[in-house]
Amino acid sequence: MSAPASHDPRTRVTGAAILDNAQSPTRLLVAQRAYPEQLRGLWEFPGGKQDPGEGAQEALVRECSEELGVTVRVLEEVPAPDPEGWPLKGTAVMRVFTAVVTDDRTPVAGEDHLQLRWVDLADPDPILDLDWIPADLPIVGALLKQLGVGNPATVRHGH
Repeated sequence: MSAPASHDPRTRVTGAAILDNAQSPTRLLVAQRAYPEQLRGLWEFPGGKQDPGEGAQEALVRECSEELGVTVRVLEEVPAPDPEGWPLKGTAVMRVFTAVVTDDRTPVAGEDHLQLRWVDLADPDPILDLDWIPADLPIVGALLKQLGVGNPATVRHGH
């Protein structure tokens, strides 16, 4: 018999590292936050909170549809140092997955973002030079390492 399910005190968030191609990606889609004010103008992976009973990948597909107006196919998880995910503020954790757009629509910045930008994966410096939300910066380094882009030792620690 399994123990009764207890309330999970963690806020679970999922993020998408959207690539232009599943087999040999050359670009990554990044999003600039519109709010809250303390995060306005900072860059992040699109995504959002998981609903109760919703899996991380299911939430990611829903969030990309709601935020960007596109359908995505989830590829691989960006390995986190903790099996629960990447630590965020408080008790929040985030799982990030690579993904590709599967329909012929172009991602658009909705109310959550000031703009979207495709960044070239050939050189990690312009990606690392973006003013990332601090919690996302280690994830950027792990993603670049996973994709075999640049030297992981070049990852900076925020602006």
